[in-house]
Amino acid sequence: MNAAPIPTVPLPAISIIGVGHHLPARVVDNDELCQTLDPTPAVTPAWIEEKTGIRQRRIAAPDDTAWGYSLAAAQQAMDMAQITAEQLDVIICCTFSGDYIYPPVSAKVQQQLGATHAQIYDVQANCSGFVTGLTAASDRMRVDDTVRCSLVIGVEMLSRYIDGSDVNTAIYLSDGAGAAVLGRVAQGGIRHSAFHTDSSNFDAVRQRGGGSMFPNNGRPFDRAVDLMEMNGIATWKQAITHLPPTIRKAIAKSNYEVSDIDFVVFHQANLRLIEYLVKKMGFGLDKTYANVAEVGNTGSASLAIALSEAVHKGRMRPGQRVVLAGVGAGFNFAASVWDWTLEIPQ
Repeated sequence: MNAAPIPTVPLPAISIIGVGHHLPARVVDNDELCQTLDPTPAVTPAWIEEKTGIRQRRIAAPDDTAWGYSLAAAQQAMDMAQITAEQLDVIICCTFSGDYIYPPVSAKVQQQLGATHAQIYDVQANCSGFVTGLTAASDRMRVDDTVRCSLVIGVEMLSRYIDGSDVNTAIYLSDGAGAAVLGRVAQGGIRHSAFHTDSSNFDAVRQRGGGSMFPNNGRPFDRAVDLMEMNGIATWKQAITHLPPTIRKAIAKSNYEVSDIDFVVFHQANLRLIEYLVKKMGFGLDKTYANVAEVGNTGSASLAIALSEAVHKGRMRPGQRVVLAGVGAGFNFAASVWDWTLEIPQ
């Protein structure tokens, strides 16, 4: 006996209704960075820009905090959305460099905002975290109509975990936070997301120190395990292999063609990688926004910051079909498709 078909129910419309971001005041350009990198004839300011497209990066001051950056970005997003903390029912922080191992950054944000009704948790999906967090929040809102608004934050303090002499990490990584408020709209918003994991290169990007395999208790500091390690070639190969199919899957699930997409915002890993991905997807550079040259790679925060800047600069308009896409250590791949609804602030 065949089972009866499951009836389809139209999904409620959930969209981004406010964005914001916060960056450190300190700017470290390639000339300054080369003074701390292990000296080799090949590593010059021009070489860094040629290889990565990055000219400068933003570095947090010693007394800056992940929760402080989160709060600043969140308040901007809430002001744009014209909501109060009382209306927040979910707060998700996407990070792998929070202030503590635990409790989560989201708990401190909830405390400081006074969002006493909000469920909180942190997402650790590395640089694909913001897309993951937006999807988790929108899914939550779709299944529970009592959830009024959600706040999703990407925040990183990556400069606290890198070796300033290591060319494999120091030329890329920086600090910052971006935020988005999700709310209910009449139509549009998020359509579908797609995810993929290829763990065959699990150790290509990692920080082992502080984990239960390499606990800090009773062990002296060891630069080899207590700071970030990154295999750039493995990361590049993973990204160009798996991110385009993940994007195409999200687009197909949304009943669109690649040619229907008007704008795409990537995780800001490396300008050369973004240029390659845009070309591989058949887009023009006019269909994306990149700030990695001036900001650097801010991990889970990078897509959130780029999204906020693109909105504020008028690059995104209601009615556009938008893709958000990122790749993170592990390796995780994430993409979501949106019928964009947020009006450009005047």
